[in-house]
Amino acid sequence: MKIAITGANGHVGVNLCKTLLKQGHQVKAFTHFHNEGLKDLPVTIIRGDLLEKKSIFPLLTDVDVVFHLAAKISIMGDPDGMVARINAEGTRNMIATAMECKVKRFIHFSSIHAFQQHPQSEQLDETRPLVENEGFAYDRSKAAGERAVMDAVKNGLDALVLSPTAIIGPSDPEPSLIGNAVIDIYNHKIPSLVPGGYDWVDVRDVVNAAISAIDKGRTGEKYLLSGHWHSLQEFSALIQLHTGRKTVNTILPIWIARVGLPFIGMYSKISGTKPLYTSESLTIISEGSRMINNTKAKRELNFNPRPLTETLKDFLNWLKANGSIQ
Repeated sequence: MKIAITGANGHVGVNLCKTLLKQGHQVKAFTHFHNEGLKDLPVTIIRGDLLEKKSIFPLLTDVDVVFHLAAKISIMGDPDGMVARINAEGTRNMIATAMECKVKRFIHFSSIHAFQQHPQSEQLDETRPLVENEGFAYDRSKAAGERAVMDAVKNGLDALVLSPTAIIGPSDPEPSLIGNAVIDIYNHKIPSLVPGGYDWVDVRDVVNAAISAIDKGRTGEKYLLSGHWHSLQEFSALIQLHTGRKTVNTILPIWIARVGLPFIGMYSKISGTKPLYTSESLTIISEGSRMINNTKAKRELNFNPRPLTETLKDFLNWLKANGSIQ
């Protein structure tokens, strides 16, 4: 089968490329500016820009399936408008080109953050409404992209939506935001934690479900790819368990962390580094849903998320083997 992947050099993209190649598929990989994670893979590299439709045509010409992974992730708002443009306008360009090129199946990667997280006391499933104006810029942009896909289904596009939670695991060549967090916890660069956590899911399980969606996913359906919710304290403790290296376990109240935001922001500007945390990341950690229902993906896509402890053990071993940690 001939398969195209946008965001192919990202965390999910690299793993998806590797798995599809092992299964004997032909892969076109769409990248914007670099492809370090793809350098040793027998894929056809297509350089382009989601905001330039003409650059998308070489990717989608003569392919059966497209996985649209490319997105701009942000926990710092959208100061230049590029989060909205890439995640919403870029998705609309992909949809239009896919329909012109008569792609047989369009598999769109959205995000759990596209859904309203409240009420936290109720399970979050595929029927939960998408965020409106109340969401953060990234959340709104992913919701807009998802709506565009569903509108295209009504116009004849064979498409479906996958919404993963916090993705972690090997391989992670960039590394990703979460991969960097693991490295920082291991290297004692994070002095304290805050109450709350994430729903963590293994990248390999996400990839397996995505490939299963080629044949088993239903047109116009959404599937939540969640794993298991763990607090940041539990997450740090698991890193300590698998490495034998003491990790941070000090918990600060959220309000203290918020008091420190101006100083974190000031240091980030002076040093030219990314901030340790932002107002958005604190809200996600403390207010994100802990009850994400993946029953539909399990039933229809053979989705089977492994325990976080297994994922972290494998990921830490991979990081050591690749020299990212000692």
